Amino acid sequence: MIPFKKLVPLCSLFYVCCATSPSIQQDIFNAQGEIAGEVTQTSVILQSRLTASDTLVHGDIPGAKGIAQFEWSEEKDFSNAKNSSWFITSEENDFIVKTKLSDLKEGTSYYYRLRYGRDSINSFIGASRSFRTLPNIESKQPVDFVVTSCFNYFRFHHGRLDDPKNTGYQGNDKSLGYPGLATITSFNPQFVVFTGDNVYYDSPQTESLRAKTRSQLREKWHEQFIQPRFKELFSNTATYWEKDDHDHRFNDSDTITDFLPLAHLMVDDQVDSITLSQPSHKLGMHTFREQVPVVDPKDPNAVTYRTYRMNKDLQIWLTENRDYRSPNTRPDGPEKTIWGNKQKQWLLKTLLESDAKFKILIAPGPLIGPDDAYKNDNHVNHNGFRYEGQGFLNWIAENRSVIGNFYIIHGDRHWQYHSVDPRGIEEFSVGAIDATNARMPRLPGDPKSTDSEGTIKQPYVASEVTGGFLRIRTDIGSLRFTFYDETGNILYQTEK
Repeated sequence: MIPFKKLVPLCSLFYVCCATSPSIQQDIFNAQGEIAGEVTQTSVILQSRLTASDTLVHGDIPGAKGIAQFEWSEEKDFSNAKNSSWFITSEENDFIVKTKLSDLKEGTSYYYRLRYGRDSINSFIGASRSFRTLPNIESKQPVDFVVTSCFNYFRFHHGRLDDPKNTGYQGNDKSLGYPGLATITSFNPQFVVFTGDNVYYDSPQTESLRAKTRSQLREKWHEQFIQPRFKELFSNTATYWEKDDHDHRFNDSDTITDFLPLAHLMVDDQVDSITLSQPSHKLGMHTFREQVPVVDPKDPNAVTYRTYRMNKDLQIWLTENRDYRSPNTRPDGPEKTIWGNKQKQWLLKTLLESDAKFKILIAPGPLIGPDDAYKNDNHVNHNGFRYEGQGFLNWIAENRSVIGNFYIIHGDRHWQYHSVDPRGIEEFSVGAIDATNARMPRLPGDPKSTDSEGTIKQPYVASEVTGGFLRIRTDIGSLRFTFYDETGNILYQTEK
């Protein structure tokens, strides 16, 4: 894996002004706000980016060289606050500041903000943000969170190039970003899980416009996170991140296909000749780890599959579906894998070890479906990785007495459903965040689906093209799944 390059700490002898003089003209900003990621009972990763503008400039937010540090406290007025080290931002890390805080108190609300500036004399104080650490693992305290997916910026703002009549979202609030984010924010969840396709490197799908180089990949994240509704959500809500095909390389991408973006090393945004002869997917891996708070920046060996105990009743698993996969075109069988042997063994082991009442696997792609029969990208597709997927589901069924209440939540598919496979295992597809990127479902029994015989039962499936998300809430001894559309209407609800 490609390590996130360490930021350079400023010498402690530097004097940094803690208040901004009225005479200082601000020419440096944190226009994308801040993000709190991977919150646990005692830790969190905080992230921000210094920018030279507070708005888009020719479709991007240029970064800025400067200094920055995080300040955090249990008090809204930042009394008894603690500070991170000061860091110098650079183009090498896209002017991003990222740090992991440890030794936090469990089940506690924290307030944090960014101090930043061009130099050690003139600095500014950013807006106050907040997050809440997870409760004690023996606690019955309720947990309330949202899972969402599929944020196609171009399709939302501009529509489809292959359909001139489709010009994207038509609301007067388009400049604010996806309405679904405002709805999620209004629920005030403890955290949000983004299952992948957080940006679309290959949208629009034309050779001249899709992202191929490092700066173009970064630009996709910049334009996404500058939208006000993203910044508002991030200001008070913790996040967890997964990536899928579109924020890895391109639609249904694997690790070997000779198709840009493929480079690891970049020189002036051009792929060097050595890399061209040795295609690599590592640029997508590196960019994901760079642009969201998913791994400790001081740990170059940190993996992006992990599990978190949320309270006494609930534990979640987050998998990595792109970095270790076999080529999509390899014949399906025992040697073909999405997860890789190490991740697969970790998943089985930790599921057996957990004594949580409810266990949820949150994956970038489906394991039950149904999906389109023509695809070869996921654990459902017959020409894809079905052998591994069915093997895992069989293992779950065989170990049901130990594993207990197990559910799958996934992204990638652009319609919402609740499916139950013949073994009784249940799966929830969160759908796309907005209608401009949604579609009609592929149903059980459809000869063009992966379940042409109709063996899968669906207590709920979307009946029209709509955006939305899935909300999960625990109460003492119960777990509730609720599908919403992007404006907050309840579409379906079930309680376990």
